[in-house]
Amino acid sequence: MPTTRVALATCSILPDLDPDDVPLIGALAERGVEAVAAVWDDAEVDWDSFDLVVVRSTWDYSSRPEEFIAWARSVPRLANDAELIAWNTDKYYLKTLGEMGIPIVRTLWLDPDRHLTSQAIHTRLPAHGDYVIKPTVSAGSRDTARYQENTAQARGEAILHARELLRSGRHVMVQPYLNQVDVAGETGLVFIAGEFSHAIRKNAMLSRGHRPTQGLYQEEVMRSVEASEAELALAQRALEAARTILGTAAESLLYARIDTLPGDDGEPILLELELTEPSMFLAKAPASLERFADAIAARAAR
Repeated sequence: MPTTRVALATCSILPDLDPDDVPLIGALAERGVEAVAAVWDDAEVDWDSFDLVVVRSTWDYSSRPEEFIAWARSVPRLANDAELIAWNTDKYYLKTLGEMGIPIVRTLWLDPDRHLTSQAIHTRLPAHGDYVIKPTVSAGSRDTARYQENTAQARGEAILHARELLRSGRHVMVQPYLNQVDVAGETGLVFIAGEFSHAIRKNAMLSRGHRPTQGLYQEEVMRSVEASEAELALAQRALEAARTILGTAAESLLYARIDTLPGDDGEPILLELELTEPSMFLAKAPASLERFADAIAARAAR
C-alpha cells in the first residue's frame, strides 16, 4: 500500500520547522503518514509528490508576498488553500471584516499610490496617545513599531518609518496602542478542522520606543488559558465572516488562530485572523498535537 506523504512547508531560516511543529512528524508517523519539512521556495521540492502540503513556518513570505502567493497557487493539494492565503496575507482583510460588523482596532489605512508627503503623514498620525505603525503585509511584528506622540523625535521617527514603507510600495496601518495589551495580554484561540481546540495568552511585545524588528519574527511569550464565552463568540463570528467572504465551509479550514484583546469597554475585539501560517502553540495544550495530527491525516487521506 502506498505511503501517505505530507509536506510541512517552512522557510529556509527554519528548514527543520519551528520547534513547536517538530512533534507533528512523529505524531503523523504513528498514524501511518510520512511527514517531512520542506522549504516553500526550494526549487528542488516536488510538491506534486505529496498527498497534502500544510503551510507552517513560512515566516519569510512577507518580504516576497507575490512570490509566496504564486507558490501557493502552484501547489495542487494545499492547506489552507491558496485563495484563502492570498486574502489573509494582507491585513487589509481586517477592514473588510470591520465593515461586516466584526469589532476591530480603529485603523488609519495609508495607500502608497497616494504619494503622501511627510506633512500629509504628520497630519494623519494620532494627536494623542501611543500608536503603532506597521505594513499590511508582515509576519511576527516585523517592520512594526510603537510610538509615543509627545516627543518631536518620536514623531519624526514615525513619519520616517511610514514614508519608508510607503515608498517601498507597501500599504500601511496606523493604530492606537491598546493599553490592555500590557494589562490583560492578547488571547489567541486556536481552531483545528473548524473546531475550537485551545487558547493561549501572549505577553506584550511592543514596549514604548520599540524599533521595527529586523529579524524573521519577534519572540513571543505564551501561556495556556481558558477562553471566555465572549472571546469564543467573537472568534466564531470572525471565522464565519471569513468563510462567507471566501465561500468556504467550516471544515475546509484545517487550522486557524484568532487573536483578540479586550477593548475599552472590556468586550473583546479582533486583532488578527491568522489563517496562513499561525503558530499553534501545540506544546501549551498537549492534546492539541493529537487533534492536529488527526486532522492532517484525515485531510491527506481524502
